Amino acid sequence: MNTIIQSHGLSKVYNPDTIPVYAVNGVDLAIEEGEFTALVGPSGSGKTTLLNLIGGLDYPSSGSIEIAGVDITRMSENKLIDFRLQNIGFVFQAYNLIPVLTASENVEFVMLMQKKPKKEREQRAKELLTEVGLADRMDNRPSELSGGQQQRVAVARALASKPRFILADEPTANLDSKSAENLLEIMARLNKEEHMTFIFSTHDQRVIDKARRVVTLADGKVVSDTKQ
Repeated sequence: MNTIIQSHGLSKVYNPDTIPVYAVNGVDLAIEEGEFTALVGPSGSGKTTLLNLIGGLDYPSSGSIEIAGVDITRMSENKLIDFRLQNIGFVFQAYNLIPVLTASENVEFVMLMQKKPKKEREQRAKELLTEVGLADRMDNRPSELSGGQQQRVAVARALASKPRFILADEPTANLDSKSAENLLEIMARLNKEEHMTFIFSTHDQRVIDKARRVVTLADGKVVSDTKQ
């Protein structure tokens, strides 16, 4: 397997000049292609901050992070935006769909930013929404969809850019049990059949049970790393 993500001494410090708070503290972590990994730990343990650093949504205070051999901590903001667009898919707890766009248009949006042709965008959006079980909901806006359906649109959107991996921050937090189970089944199938790499930050035991690797954080440090 290829190592797709590698962090070295990764730290994020808030209030460094007064009372320093280490959200992430010296994390060394390697993620292989095709992994299904959960980052777990109590609130304030650093899992969301670590996910944001991996995703290039935030810069570390020290240390480095390489994505497929490229050190993203040395990139300018503009280069980082483009790198994220081409390489990383995101699924957020709050869905983050665009309210005025249909499900299909929401999935197409990332490809529009990538300047893909209209026909290609429409075809891929149709394929992905069919894959997540929403073939009959493509023309619905987010307000016309349940929470579980919105989160499945978010997964389809994350896949649209053909990313190297997907980062999912508490993806089941706002879902009922059945919707959460459906979403996890879809992601587990994508991981198994398409070898898609998933990294979750989660409190949800259902996600932890499905994960094949569990990295536990406390006070910004990795305190255990187990495969299951």
